[in-house]
Amino acid sequence: MFKNKSKTGRNNICGEKIYILRKQHIPKMSQRILAEQLQIKGIDVDKNAIQRIESGERFVTDIELKVLAEIFDISCDELLR
Repeated sequence: MFKNKSKTGRNNICGEKIYILRKQHIPKMSQRILAEQLQIKGIDVDKNAIQRIESGERFVTDIELKVLAEIFDISCDELLR
C-alpha cells in the first residue's frame, strides 16, 4: 500500500522551510500574520493550519504552495528543497 508521506514521515516537504522563512522574515512573522496574508490572497487557513503545515501534520495543496511562495517572494522550487 502506498503512503503519501515524505521519507521523514511528514505529510509535506515544505513545512520546515516555511517555518524558517517565517522566523527569518523581517519583521518576524507570526503564524497568525502568515494565515492572515494567505486569507487576503484567498486561501482559507488559520493559525492552527499554519502550525500543522510547519510540523508536517498537514498536506499543502499546489494552490497554497504557490501563494506561500508569492508571500515569501521565492519560487515554489525553493519551498520544495
